[in-house]
Formats: sequence, C-alpha cells, structure tokens
Amino acid sequence: MPNPALWGLFVIASAVLLLTPGPAVLYIVARSVQQGRAAGLVSVLGIHLGTIVHITAAAVGLSALVVSSALAFAIVKYLGAAYLIWMGIRTLMARDADPGAPKVTAEPLKRIFRDGFVVNLFNPKTAIFFLAFLPQFVDPARGALHWQILILGLTFMGLGILSDGMFALVAGAAGGFLRRNSRFLRLQRWFAGTSFIGLGVTAALATRK
Repeated sequence: MPNPALWGLFVIASAVLLLTPGPAVLYIVARSVQQGRAAGLVSVLGIHLGTIVHITAAAVGLSALVVSSALAFAIVKYLGAAYLIWMGIRTLMARDADPGAPKVTAEPLKRIFRDGFVVNLFNPKTAIFFLAFLPQFVDPARGALHWQILILGLTFMGLGILSDGMFALVAGAAGGFLRRNSRFLRLQRWFAGTSFIGLGVTAALATRK
C-alpha cells in the first residue's frame, strides 16, 4: 500500500490535474454540448478505458525503471516536468480559443465510446502524469512498486470518472454558454496554465526515493 500521507497528497495533485481542462475534458464537453448528457457520460467511459492502459503501462514499466536506473528515471522525470511547464506557458500565452478543442459531429454511442478511448490513449497530459508525476508518490520501503502504482492509478481513475462525469452533466446543460463566454475562457486559461506549470515544477523538484 502507498504511504497514507503521500496518497493524500496524490489525491490533491490528481484533483488539480483533472480539473484542468485538456483533450479529454474538451472532448467530453464537446460531446455533451453536441448530443446531450448521455453521450457525454458514454465518452467518459471511453476516456477511462484509455486510462486503464496508462495505469497498466505505468505499473509494468515504471516499477522496473525506478528500481533499475536512477539516470533513466531522472531523464523521464525532467522531460515530463519540462513538457508540463511548456504546456502551461503555451496555455497562458494563447490568445484565442484552445486550438486543440475537438470539433465533433453527431455519432452513435458505440463510436463515441471508441473515440473517447482513442482521445485519452494518446492524451499527453495523462501520459506525462503517469510517467513523470505519479512515481513521486511511490515508496519502495512499503513493498512492491507495481501494486503501489496500480493503487495510485486506480485512485486517479476513480477521481477522473467523478470529475469527468461532472463535466459531462454540467456541459450538457450549460456548455454552450460557457464556451461562448470570453471571461470564463480567460479564467479557465489562467487556471490551466498555472496548474500545468505548478505540477511541472513540483515534479522537477521532487527527489527520487
């Protein structure tokens, strides 16, 4: 089991990341606005099938990496931290709506589920979180690393289902208004940019256990 104190910090960090709109959230909001809450919730399920792939890859690969090579782990960590900071700076400097916002058309629920899976499977925010940030909350002194990574990953997924489900429900009713509101978009961009930078700096400064 992960250290309880580290697990609590992980929950907070995960919540910050999940509430920072990225490709997955934009896809869910777009689907909910286009086709209603049911389509948004189906997209959430597809998104988190993709999360399971990230969790499995992290549990299998990162546990070996943390144990075997301090240099390899440091390279992954610093590259991930640099990418998070770059994403934050790019977000803060953006003047227009997010160019990554998906343009969606009405689709059957089966295809919506599939597209959600693909969106999160190739979501750089999720991949970098699992590669660069999640390992900071693993404590080798508390037993098998792959089980700790699995528990942390499932915690992240559970929080993600809750937060993404909330986005789907809210966007189904108010998404169109929010996406047209320039003040909301500026606030969202500021929150997203500073959150990415904060997570990147934290990952870079964290020490390897």
